[in-house]
Amino acid sequence: MKPQTVRCLIAVALAALPSALQAQADAHYVPGVEGIKCATLPPPGFYFRDYNVFYYADQINNGAGKSTGGDPQAVVYANVPRVIWITDKKLLGGYYGGDVVVPVEFQSVKNIPTPGGPFKSSTFGLADMYAENTLSWHPGQFDIGSAVGLWLPTGASAAPPSTRVGQGFWTPELTLGVTWYPDEAKTWAISALNRYEFNSEDRDTHITPGQAWTLEWGVSKAVTKTIDCGLVGYYQQRVTASKGDYPMGGGAVMLAQQEFPYSRVAGVGPEVNVEFPIVTASLRYYYEFMADNRFQGHTVTLTLTKRF
Repeated sequence: MKPQTVRCLIAVALAALPSALQAQADAHYVPGVEGIKCATLPPPGFYFRDYNVFYYADQINNGAGKSTGGDPQAVVYANVPRVIWITDKKLLGGYYGGDVVVPVEFQSVKNIPTPGGPFKSSTFGLADMYAENTLSWHPGQFDIGSAVGLWLPTGASAAPPSTRVGQGFWTPELTLGVTWYPDEAKTWAISALNRYEFNSEDRDTHITPGQAWTLEWGVSKAVTKTIDCGLVGYYQQRVTASKGDYPMGGGAVMLAQQEFPYSRVAGVGPEVNVEFPIVTASLRYYYEFMADNRFQGHTVTLTLTKRF
């Protein structure tokens, strides 16, 4: 492998750290955080939701999905409070709402090869915030959810190598998803959720990351009135090339759209959702069985939801 290609892969791997809970380079949104019934927004009311996400990876893959070797390691824990308000007002027949996300994150890497030697670093702090407006419908055997949102570069950021938890760019995001209940009692649910991101220029590297698409899905069965079990998964990919020159140490320059135009990841795993008297708790695990030009790892998420 050419030295310049090695340096470029290092940059891609560092950029692929889960920033603001993300597990894919150039995307703000975290694939897999919603789980079963991922496209379903709650009925009118005020809700507080708390995401707790742990991500671990010990492998960096190249564009062919093969490990580049060595002993790299990435560890991320993020706590992400989310305030949700669904009003009883309707627009185009759907309930109008909104929510705000304020993530706090710890991020650590070690044994990452760089031209200056192995890179090791850890950071804790406020990551990039997110706000959106939503519309949701519940006709018959379906739930339909849509949203228009914006990621704000509120977290501290830097050009790689760095573990700072901010991305350093603004990202408008569009969301659309559907949950279908095949049986009349709605004990079975099949859900799919799409998100599409339009990235702006990175303030640290002056690269405009390519647009990113995320698909989440879930199939679940209510085994009791308060317990749902199911299988969940996600696929996330950068779908357009980045634009701009990527400055690297030693005077090397990477044309991002030529070297690594795309990165992608897919994961799958089980989930259990339990409604307690005070809160609803969801516990899920994802195994990333495919990854190109990024880390490949494991994610465990515990989500707590309280309605007021």
